[in-house]
Amino acid sequence: MHFTSETLLDDGVVEREFTLGEIPGILWTPASASASAPAPLILMGHPGGLRYMRSRLTGRALRSAADGFATATIELPGSGDRPPSAQAEQARADLRRTITAGEPVDDELVDRLVLPLVEASVPEWQAALNALLALPEIDGPVGFSGGFISIGIRLATVEPRIAAAGLFAGSYVPRRMFEEARRVSIPLHVLLQWDDEGNDRQAALDLFDAFGSQEKTLQANLGGHTGVPAFAGEDAARFFARHLSRAAVPAGNG
Repeated sequence: MHFTSETLLDDGVVEREFTLGEIPGILWTPASASASAPAPLILMGHPGGLRYMRSRLTGRALRSAADGFATATIELPGSGDRPPSAQAEQARADLRRTITAGEPVDDELVDRLVLPLVEASVPEWQAALNALLALPEIDGPVGFSGGFISIGIRLATVEPRIAAAGLFAGSYVPRRMFEEARRVSIPLHVLLQWDDEGNDRQAALDLFDAFGSQEKTLQANLGGHTGVPAFAGEDAARFFARHLSRAAVPAGNG
């Protein structure tokens, strides 16, 4: 991990851009984080395009910093300034044509659209997690928040360092991910926009039912994909405060 810039934000939050190999990312650490008092970490997912998403990601990071959490994100494969993927571009073009024509989005197209991204991005998130936890001012427990829900599902099944996840039911989910969801056991907070124009509501409800977690909460709000109410972010923050704050983690689990 190589840090390329450092900026001091409100309330002493430090924002640092970094590269991990050829992967760009951003780390936000609260003023309270130090080697003697390292901060828990939230990995912050997004739909791709760090430059485009920058202001929203910073807002989420500042909210997490207020609770004493560090936050980090990385650019997705094929997005932003990373080399494009011809396979992904073709799948996105096929999706646009299908939606424009008013045709149903079939399983084959969803698989082409999502599964290669999951396979490529999850190892990168794990590599980023390795590098971030090596920093003296950051330690577990670790949460995962937002982004493509299929990436969150895979991370929750393969990465034991992730203690809780806040997921957004706003993207297409391959059928095979439902089987992986049954193996998820960590606490979950799932956000669903009831009128999301790009999401199959019943599929989202079926996915929530499939999750194997003993503690899982579904928060459904009226409105489309971009109509998430402000209080939904506060509810998600309280979820992470319950599960990532050191006082909430039994000794030996951090």
